[in-house]
Amino acid sequence: MLHVRRQVQEIKGRLYFALPKGKKTRVVDMPSTVAEELKRHVEAFPPVERELPWEKPEGPRRKFSLLLTTRFGEAIAVNTWNTYTWKPALAQAGIIPPRAKGTKDWQWEAAPKDGFHALRDTYASIMLESGESVVALAWWLGHSSPAITLGYYAHFMPEAGSKGRTTIDGLLGRQGDLHALRNSPDSPQGC
Repeated sequence: MLHVRRQVQEIKGRLYFALPKGKKTRVVDMPSTVAEELKRHVEAFPPVERELPWEKPEGPRRKFSLLLTTRFGEAIAVNTWNTYTWKPALAQAGIIPPRAKGTKDWQWEAAPKDGFHALRDTYASIMLESGESVVALAWWLGHSSPAITLGYYAHFMPEAGSKGRTTIDGLLGRQGDLHALRNSPDSPQGC
């Protein structure tokens, strides 16, 4: 299990600690493979204690350990990470176009949808496609309601309904058995 207690936010280039989305801490299910990879990361790069303002850039300063940092051991600004780490990796993999020659380091044609938030969307879509509960996913994502989760991610449920159909088929028997039931003299009218 992963305990989500705080995040690093940014306003006009100034970083600060804040509560997670919806101002709620939560516990998220973590596959054992991810936990093992995280353990290896912590062994190679131990968490670093850093002090940042709390709740707003001019808020009181608080210290917390950061699991992920820049190469200088500082908090990661998501826009900087998107520009200098994430989008170059996507371009190198051929997922987005490379930066045009003559443009500045921070100029990418890729849309904001190609940023770090895509990892969150990928996680949600994989969970739904694998049949995970929308209620559980809503909690893990910090949504106030499963309806919000469905509003964003329902299109990632291509097999929606198939589990129910399979269950009903199992309860009622195969199609031929149901046809025999309908034609039985003991069958109720309209069955």
